[in-house]
Amino acid sequence: MAHLLMVESWVGSMSRLLPRAIREGGHEFTFLTRDLHHYLRSASEGASHPLLGARNIITADTNDTGALLPEIERLHAALRFDGVLTSCDYYLPTVARIAGHLGLPGSPPAAVENACRKDATRRVLADAGVPGPRFAVREEWAGISRAAWEMGYPLVVKPVDLCAGMYVRRVEDEEQLAAAVGALADFPVNARGQRRRPAVLIEELLDGPEVSVETVSHAGAVHVVGVTDKSIGGAPAFIETGHMFPAALSAADMEAAERTALAALEALGLTDGVVAHTEIKLTSDGPRVVEVNPRPAGNRITELVRHVTGVDLAAAFVDVSLGRAPDLRRSDTGLRSAAIGFLVPDTSGTLASLGGGDLRDAAGVLEVQLAEPGRQVKAAGSNNEYLGHVMAVDAEGPGARDQVEALLGELRSGMVIR
Repeated sequence: MAHLLMVESWVGSMSRLLPRAIREGGHEFTFLTRDLHHYLRSASEGASHPLLGARNIITADTNDTGALLPEIERLHAALRFDGVLTSCDYYLPTVARIAGHLGLPGSPPAAVENACRKDATRRVLADAGVPGPRFAVREEWAGISRAAWEMGYPLVVKPVDLCAGMYVRRVEDEEQLAAAVGALADFPVNARGQRRRPAVLIEELLDGPEVSVETVSHAGAVHVVGVTDKSIGGAPAFIETGHMFPAALSAADMEAAERTALAALEALGLTDGVVAHTEIKLTSDGPRVVEVNPRPAGNRITELVRHVTGVDLAAAFVDVSLGRAPDLRRSDTGLRSAAIGFLVPDTSGTLASLGGGDLRDAAGVLEVQLAEPGRQVKAAGSNNEYLGHVMAVDAEGPGARDQVEALLGELRSGMVIR
């Protein structure tokens, strides 16, 4: 039995999947947080609260890494950790520094920090010749405006240090650029109380479909588990409206996406102790890296992968965090595709009703999670405003996405927001 230190992890579906993987692997974990009440607001999806499985719950200022490291060292002397991990983007660099400080398995701290900073990722990949969009990084309005003019509209404006598509916007002209930059400036502190960097990332708008490459890195080797396709909507925002695994791609496009992701991970130095989710645009000029996430995919993509291949990426994450070889053997699950679609509100108000009957009775449906009437709704500007999801599978071929889209259509047809 191994003992893992889990730092500030309760985000999305990983709030259940990661503790489950630790338990099923025969291990235990100590949970470290700066704000326990952040996690006590509700149990995830009606299940028993994941914190009930923790061996210890310890509070400390996880936002002050300098003060945290000696405190972790004292805890390590008493509790003996075999690995450290998190599923929260904002604490991935902290975990890498803890692992390095204690001599535990993991990727180099600099590699993780570069992957978690979108501007640093762009510079590292550009220096290594890994294809990506043209970009500029500026802080002051004069520099932002000039860089946008030189690059040419339409453009994409991004924060360098937020996740879930927050404040990522397509802009068509300088007026929209000013609005996007102003909105970003009005959000100086992220959801975990960390002060944001004021830099703004400006990128050329890439054409083509988007996919993600799911990989596991261990002992200097990066293993591709598969490629997921992604549906994006909510313009001018970039909201993930659904995913299907495996992506319905030609063999050539699949190979090109995988090759590009591997090159990005190699350039960043993410070749050990990491499960990664690398987003790629398949443009008319070839694949281009959108971003590299040094943690398992969100939005239940890991579950899509597991349903089709039998590979448990949450379990692989636990294994590589302990320095152990992950079990990536595929099994015949009897399924050929799995998809998830999200109900994305385009207006604000109070949810009065949704269409459709009991979708759980529909063929191929594995999961249905929907907001209850009476919920306050905000028009979606990121992946944080979903009203629920539907997951379905196909045993014959790549039909899971069509099934999900049909079911979501039923829900939307009767959705009333007042």
